[in-house]
Amino acid sequence: MIKVLIADDHHVVRRGLLFFLKTQKDIEVIGEASNGKEAVELATNLQPDIVLMDLVMPIMDGIEATRRIKSVYPHIHILMLTSFSDRDHIVPAIEAGAAGYQLKDIEPDELVATIRKIIAGENSMHPEVTTQLDINHDTMSNLPHTLHPLTRRERDVLAELTKGKSNKEIASSLFVTEKTVKTHISNIFTKLEVQDRTQAALYAVKYGLTDN
Repeated sequence: MIKVLIADDHHVVRRGLLFFLKTQKDIEVIGEASNGKEAVELATNLQPDIVLMDLVMPIMDGIEATRRIKSVYPHIHILMLTSFSDRDHIVPAIEAGAAGYQLKDIEPDELVATIRKIIAGENSMHPEVTTQLDINHDTMSNLPHTLHPLTRRERDVLAELTKGKSNKEIASSLFVTEKTVKTHISNIFTKLEVQDRTQAALYAVKYGLTDN
């Protein structure tokens, strides 16, 4: 049996999913959550095989809930079931660990097929999602830091710069000379195509260049 947890803040949606999934001999709905926090708690207690996760919910959204569940229980599959098909929702959901992303207008039979595919180890994305991910990949591949990758040391300097430290403070933190720091910063500006420290810091935060 495929154990399913439904997470959606709309009671009618949960009821509809429960009603249909009950007709499937190989699927058992073991719990329902009305927000992301409940989804994390129920996933912990019930250990479902897959969570049907809404994106926008109160208290904690589906992306954060997905991130928390996958960080502790990587074996639990997450299928995003939402009405949003824009890149700003899709990309964070996939990055958080969702194995599938489908829109709520999906046909019931297709939803069941999607659940089975994910359990079998396949990813399942709505065609609009695939298009958005392709667009995102093309966009990211043309960004300055992708075309001109920073070295490990340049990333270290950028991380310190993002904290608002002066060249002297960065030099002290990284045990190098101020001259070396200036050289690294000059290289960072050139590679990221920015003009000053503020632009470099904003770029770093936007694209996660200071993340380990």
